[in-house]
Amino acid sequence: MNEEEISKYIVGTFEGVEIAMDGDNIFFFFGPERMFPFATLSANDAYDQVSDLNRPGVFRLNMGVSKETFRALFGTPKSALDENTGSEYDYKALNRLMPHPIYGRQYWVCILKPSDNTFKESVHPLLAEAYEKDVRKHTRRTDRS
Repeated sequence: MNEEEISKYIVGTFEGVEIAMDGDNIFFFFGPERMFPFATLSANDAYDQVSDLNRPGVFRLNMGVSKETFRALFGTPKSALDENTGSEYDYKALNRLMPHPIYGRQYWVCILKPSDNTFKESVHPLLAEAYEKDVRKHTRRTDRS
């Protein structure tokens, strides 16, 4: 999979998706308010250097999932930058689902350059959950207005 294929999948699959770009980074939002993305594609080290995204062809897909899903996959969230914790994850590894190196504490998961098979089997449901979570949050905000 490449960034363009993933972006097309997200926009073509989920209704009401808005995109914002910042250099090589793409942010996916539900609705025009663009408060906080439900998924991002990062293709450079502008925001962190943990994954070494400046390698040719390497990018990271990031998704915000529920606490329950995150804990089922990884247990208690930690940041790669937590002092004195070390990490059991190689944040430079390709095609491996893992906690986001910075935003794991907020229940974000990531994968660097997923294969077609991993994208279909493991990432599709996580993207759907991240999107649905954002839709619910947006709907609650709209209902309160």
